[in-house]
Amino acid sequence: MAWRLIKGLLRLVIGLVVVATLAGGYLFWRAMPTYSGSEKLPGLSADVRVWRDAYGVPHIFAASMDDAARTLGYLHASERLFEMEAQRRGGQGRLAEVLGADRVAGDKFVRTLGFYREAESSFSALSPMAQKRLQAYADGVNAFLDSHKDALPPEFMLIGDHPEPWKPADTLVFGKLLALELSNNYEFEILRARLRQKLGPDQAAWLFPGMQPGAPITTEPALGVTHASGKSPKDQIGALIGVTHGASNEWVVAGARTVTGKPILANDPHLGLSAPILWYLVRIVTPEGSVKGGTVPGTPVVLVGQNDSIAWGFTTADTDTQDLFIETVDPSDPSKYLTPNGPTPFETRVETIHVKDGADVNLMVRATRHGPVLSDASEDLSSLAEPGKAIALAFTGLGDHDTTAEAFMHLNGARNWGEFLDAMRLYQTPTQNIVYADVAGDIGFFSPGLLPLRKSGDGLAPVDGASGEFDWIGTVPFEQLPQLHNPAIGFAFNANNANVPNDHQPTFGQDWEEDFRARRIQQFMDTLDKHSIGTSAAMQADHLSLAAKALQPFVATIAPSDERARQAQALLASWDGAMDKDRVEPLIFTAFLASLHRILLEEKTGQKMEALGPFAAVALMSLIRDHPSWCDAPEKPDPDCRKALGRALDEGLALLVKRDGPDMSQWRWGNEHVALLQHKVFSQAPLLDRLSDLSTPSSGGFYTLDRGGGWEPSPEQPFARTEGGGFRGLYDLDAPERSRFMIATGESGHIFSRHYRDFVPLWIDGKSITLAGSEDDLRKAGAAELTFSP
Repeated sequence: MAWRLIKGLLRLVIGLVVVATLAGGYLFWRAMPTYSGSEKLPGLSADVRVWRDAYGVPHIFAASMDDAARTLGYLHASERLFEMEAQRRGGQGRLAEVLGADRVAGDKFVRTLGFYREAESSFSALSPMAQKRLQAYADGVNAFLDSHKDALPPEFMLIGDHPEPWKPADTLVFGKLLALELSNNYEFEILRARLRQKLGPDQAAWLFPGMQPGAPITTEPALGVTHASGKSPKDQIGALIGVTHGASNEWVVAGARTVTGKPILANDPHLGLSAPILWYLVRIVTPEGSVKGGTVPGTPVVLVGQNDSIAWGFTTADTDTQDLFIETVDPSDPSKYLTPNGPTPFETRVETIHVKDGADVNLMVRATRHGPVLSDASEDLSSLAEPGKAIALAFTGLGDHDTTAEAFMHLNGARNWGEFLDAMRLYQTPTQNIVYADVAGDIGFFSPGLLPLRKSGDGLAPVDGASGEFDWIGTVPFEQLPQLHNPAIGFAFNANNANVPNDHQPTFGQDWEEDFRARRIQQFMDTLDKHSIGTSAAMQADHLSLAAKALQPFVATIAPSDERARQAQALLASWDGAMDKDRVEPLIFTAFLASLHRILLEEKTGQKMEALGPFAAVALMSLIRDHPSWCDAPEKPDPDCRKALGRALDEGLALLVKRDGPDMSQWRWGNEHVALLQHKVFSQAPLLDRLSDLSTPSSGGFYTLDRGGGWEPSPEQPFARTEGGGFRGLYDLDAPERSRFMIATGESGHIFSRHYRDFVPLWIDGKSITLAGSEDDLRKAGAAELTFSP
């Protein structure tokens, strides 16, 4: 009797599992996009044919760019709708509506900045052409939503969300989010203020050594003394391994320095890794022109790529576009603050944040003549503001007449340097470094975006807002922005390093990224006589860490505390600095450097030092070399910092023993340095987490051209790779059909699509694909055809 009951229950459980599996499978299946056949797309002027190549990349053949934008909106929605929704809600400050109270703080921050209001008002600043293009894209998204109301991706069901119709402002707000993420000057200002309070201005300055002597400067390209001739590219690259010298990469090389006689341009933006990746490849062919490269779902333009005449690439400029103003609240009337012209009322508005499974939150947003009061929405700034003070953010990314989206539309169609510059005149935010090349043979560099002119001050720390002494008085004129056109040296490059000298006026900032990657690019420029797509591909896949080579002499001074430390020191001493996933030395080095960062920076200051990055190798070396007294502890002098260095090695090794076991011969960098390609929703769901996880062991590191690591390592995965070149472009201006592209995951966001993961093995191995061919070529190659009709 009991056994029959157990068998009955087992059958019931198995039946329920089968039903649940079938139901779940049906939800995933019905949301899968259509790759062939025909679809209706109202608003088209003529049929549009979309050919999907072997990797699912769409080649859109349309009668106009507006028709192509409408089609792209539909395709983006069919493959990446959930990512678009998350992006839109993030820009609206409405994530708490679907994700709950944990997201309220982020929503408060975004609402205080007013991003979506600014996006809505910016639409009116665009030309009729740009407005029409954005509306066509939105109509394409909405056509998909209308025809798939009952077949949305399962993520929406899991979080209880239903997407609203897409609006042009939903596209424009992405630019605001991007501007915020790529502009972090105010975080440096907060850190400087705290360190000055604790250490005094002189010692605080030790932690910001700035540009180092001999560092590459983008607008002053030059060759070093190691320029070679007569060697093959392979031998020249190999000869560079182990050379001692100092988050995106880009370079452009003139035809005189290439094997084809025409320019070559390369670019790999380093942003966060996830599955699916941010990027979506596309090729568009119309009678108005063609364009191909990386798009971001939610936007109708190719952000990084190539058209029939020109190619371009981006890196973040890290110029100073933000200032914190300490406003003084009127002692007699807290609704006002002090200005040079007397007390002035705060501008105020009330924002209501709806919270899933919780009560609404009413947010009072205040703003001053300088900008929104961020101390009302940021714990960091709230704790920095003294009683009777409020801290406001001035930021060029807060404009409500932002024409940056239109700049990209003109960039996609530019045919020469003059038209490229015309497009850049519309560009506002975030400030970027752009390399340029065209089929006529021109190369160039330009750093567009609004940069403030200050009445006084350097913009490095919070300043008084009441006096008016530090007010902004305009923006840097377009003609004075950093630029190069056909430099005599025959190349230009940037790796988030300085684009102007330290003494440049007006000041553009000082908080450039550490220059190890830039120095590595410089080594290739010094060594290679003739560049090719192949040599640029090798550069993008380069794993040599000049930071590791620079730190080897410091490691050599350590007196090992035990046999394990002696063995580790010996390994690092003979290491060539290559961050190879199959080696142990990169793991020991990274653990050592992370411990040294914690000991000499976080413990000594008592501050979180995220603004300086996870390692701050330049600052650490500067402290040890130029200010060794920094290493002293109370009653524990350490005049040459050898004790601190030894402790860092011991503690790093202890962590590795705990994580990877006591046998050092079994340690491997790739076991810890895993590229985290995880789905934002399904990674939190049992079973689906494993099915959707594309993570893979990875070479590279934080300071290599093939960027690895991450800005804020987690305690659970301290060595994981959370950033990298999620998009890579290699542009041949002699034969654009030979240009090559790659993204980190696949085109699709549907985890059971064959195009969810098919780029991963190619990406990790530094490989790439072309985006070319006529419709007949694509048909013969087996591409799937999907026709859209009005």
